[in-house]
Amino acid sequence: MDNLSASLEDYLEIICNLLETSQSVKAVEIAKKLNISRASVSEALVKLAEKDLIIYEGHKGITITPTGLKKAQEVILKHKTLTTFFKNTLGLNNAIAEENACKIEHVISDEVFFRIKTFQEYCEKNKKFIEDFKEGHKNTSHE
Repeated sequence: MDNLSASLEDYLEIICNLLETSQSVKAVEIAKKLNISRASVSEALVKLAEKDLIIYEGHKGITITPTGLKKAQEVILKHKTLTTFFKNTLGLNNAIAEENACKIEHVISDEVFFRIKTFQEYCEKNKKFIEDFKEGHKNTSHE
């Protein structure tokens, strides 16, 4: 599958998250979540359907294909891992962690992501290491 734009990855992520509580998603729900026009959402949904990542049947709603689900889960894993890394390991506040994770999840290479994920797992097992790191960087905000 060819690479998806960051925007299309975001749509897949939102669809997957919305499907956790519903069997089908409506385009209007996505438009509200992203605070954009219904027409923009429809355009993106057509692109995702053309790539066989979703099944988009207009007013019947949106479902995700197995390929789309796999891609969405990859993006969600990156987002969650990066957010956790920024918050728990680097000690950044939630807003900064979320904002940066959302930007980086789309461009990070598999190798760099794997290393961050591995380092995050190491830090979770070695609490003293991370406590020392955070203590040493307590008052070094660049905001």
